[in-house]
Amino acid sequence: MFHAATTPEGAVRSQHRAPLPPAQETASGVPSPRSPQDVPHRPAAPTSGQKPAKQRDAFFDNAKYLAIVLVAMGHSWEPLTDGSRTAEALYMVVYSFHMPAFILISGYFSRSFDMRPDRLRRLVTGVLVPFVVFEVAYSLFKKWADDDPSHPISLLDPWYLTWFLVALFIWRLTTPLWKAVRWPIPIALAIGALASISPDIGDDLDLQRVLQFLPFFVIGLSLKPEHFQLVRRREVRILSVPVFALALVFAYWAAPRMTSSWFYHRDSAQELGAPWWAGIVMTFALFACSMVLVACFLAWVPRRHMWFTVLGAGTLYGYLLHGFLTKGSSFWGWYEPAWLHKPLGEIFVTVVAAVVVTLLCTPPVQRMFRFAMEPDMKWAFKRDAAELARERSKAQAG
Repeated sequence: MFHAATTPEGAVRSQHRAPLPPAQETASGVPSPRSPQDVPHRPAAPTSGQKPAKQRDAFFDNAKYLAIVLVAMGHSWEPLTDGSRTAEALYMVVYSFHMPAFILISGYFSRSFDMRPDRLRRLVTGVLVPFVVFEVAYSLFKKWADDDPSHPISLLDPWYLTWFLVALFIWRLTTPLWKAVRWPIPIALAIGALASISPDIGDDLDLQRVLQFLPFFVIGLSLKPEHFQLVRRREVRILSVPVFALALVFAYWAAPRMTSSWFYHRDSAQELGAPWWAGIVMTFALFACSMVLVACFLAWVPRRHMWFTVLGAGTLYGYLLHGFLTKGSSFWGWYEPAWLHKPLGEIFVTVVAAVVVTLLCTPPVQRMFRFAMEPDMKWAFKRDAAELARERSKAQAG
């Protein structure tokens, strides 16, 4: 679901909007966790000989927060979809763009990634280590909460939300390759289409999702700040309203006629009971629909600093931690009361999901779980010669 970007904060007013600043890399090397205290919102003017301090861009923090709220809402609706066509329609619309939006932003903030030792260290500590920690934690939680002692702990078969960390790790490592090829987006789409008709890929490292979601990451790598300016135009915001309305109407029609499993991108067409060619058709159709809805979503993301902007730095915390409550609600029968399957109950579930994931993105929660999400681990790595040289230069300049 989903990196799963930290950027400078930009304050933009009225219709005279300055271009978005270039992407800034996070402390962890991934577009997700970093404490807002680590980057001041309004740095003091630099003195002579100092570089301006990097700021966070409120637009991307707002987008990440809103996307993770939609992820949590989607998970809360899943148990309601069997008995409610409306819930199923909302579920399908949200699932068509919330992870693509998250992945696209992750790709955008991966543009500067290379094999430099410090960036590889941040990739390990910010993605690989949290994957190991939460894969083990989720597996132990299932053994206990679901009374399933036979459930295996396997780092090769990600369970539940940890697939995104595996995917982000693989996508990031392949970033230099995508920057080198001539036609990265068509190649990524071709790979995604081929994966959708290849049932033999299996479950190892959740490669179906890694390959089928790959085009959105590569799109993000190919974007520039001015592309985000385009979706912020007034006419795009206006047009996005009927587009979302049409998407909801179509989803309401399609709900009893198709399975929402297509939006998970975790199975081939054959595994979903469809002919092989349907995988290719659905790959391109869903990609087009997802990109249109991602653009509509981004068009309505506020660019100014909001009350929830600071929570954008903690979206990976909210993403991984809310999974325990989502699965726990299923294991412990929280959805059994009949009133939850009525309209007011569905609204209640939606509000609770939004509030819970919001709390899980807050700075106190980030500080509490930073040991697992952003471990320092200096003891595990050699000191890079270039890094040591930079430190000596700074010491001499000081």
